[in-house]
Amino acid sequence: MSIIVMDKKEELIMRLVHYFITEENYNPIVVNGVKDEIWLENREGPYYIVRINSNNIFNKEQLDFDHYKTKSIVKQIKKKTLSFNVNTLNIFLDLNEDLKLESVKNIVDAPIFDDRKITDENILEAFPNINEKLLKDAKGIDLMINVTKDINEKTEKENRQYEKIFSPKKIYMTQAIMALCAIGFVITLMFGGIPAIVDVPTNILALLGANNITLLQSGEIWRLLTYMFLHGSLLHLLINMYSLYIIGTQIENYYGKTKYIIIYLVSGICGGLLSAIGIGVNAISAGASGAIFGLLGALAYFGYHYRLYLGNALKTQIIPVIAINLLIGVMVTGIDNFCHIGGLISGIFTAMALGVDGKTKKSDHINGFICLLLYIAFCVYMIFYK
Repeated sequence: MSIIVMDKKEELIMRLVHYFITEENYNPIVVNGVKDEIWLENREGPYYIVRINSNNIFNKEQLDFDHYKTKSIVKQIKKKTLSFNVNTLNIFLDLNEDLKLESVKNIVDAPIFDDRKITDENILEAFPNINEKLLKDAKGIDLMINVTKDINEKTEKENRQYEKIFSPKKIYMTQAIMALCAIGFVITLMFGGIPAIVDVPTNILALLGANNITLLQSGEIWRLLTYMFLHGSLLHLLINMYSLYIIGTQIENYYGKTKYIIIYLVSGICGGLLSAIGIGVNAISAGASGAIFGLLGALAYFGYHYRLYLGNALKTQIIPVIAINLLIGVMVTGIDNFCHIGGLISGIFTAMALGVDGKTKKSDHINGFICLLLYIAFCVYMIFYK
């Protein structure tokens, strides 16, 4: 029978990990190639990264190397998470008390010399309740059991949240939108005849509800809704419906049906506003692509918040798809890139205003709503008052 014996430093490590995970909602980060270090991440925390370092730092050369190593790993985290500012709390558990700590950009050193009470100002300023919340009574095997139990409970709660979001759900709002677009195209064929399968006449699209700045200014605001259910050809319809099926099912699954419909309609309307400003008085716009780009923006916003869970999908799939489609819109004539850009921007703002379950802060809701209103106000001014 083996006996588990922990020294004071090991017990302090467990208490700190327990505190940051259960009280401050930090999550462990797997960092390859490090020893006697624990890295924790919380984008909404006082510090993005908390590093608990139990390595012995005895002289200035060791401290300088430790700073170099920390900056290198933080740089990797920046790239992986697409973050611009990763402020890091660098907690030392075995630092020579005679060493003079020098400030490093975005890295705050915080030594702990007494395992019974934390006195470092940087730690206390960011986490004022840490001394009260640290487990103190339990020691040895009892401490390990308590820490493991509490962390497992928190992990189970988070897993339930992840399962709620990522588990497959019944999708039908996307199919409903696709059906409306198909009905819209059938109606255009009724007015334009068989040749409209290849190219719907401009006057037919304008009659049925295509978007145009002059018509909007005359009071036909309803066109901002109807234009996104009309398409200029069967190929145009099929391309948009394929994109909607791929992207829409994900957004409906991640955000839920109500938020999905709001994001789709708001993005389509806002895309139509920028389109009216950009394409000119003699052109019309029709198609679901503005709303679809709004869904891409919402997917990018979701991917950013769950980037650690989704791996590199944000960098390798979502952002490249957006960039490539915008580039195609610039290079190919007849594509309304103003609508795409307007839909993309408003999709991000709408997703921010509605929020991602378990991730979005109240301030993000407010900021998203304000940004969306400012965008709409700008477009309305440019269309109706300039």
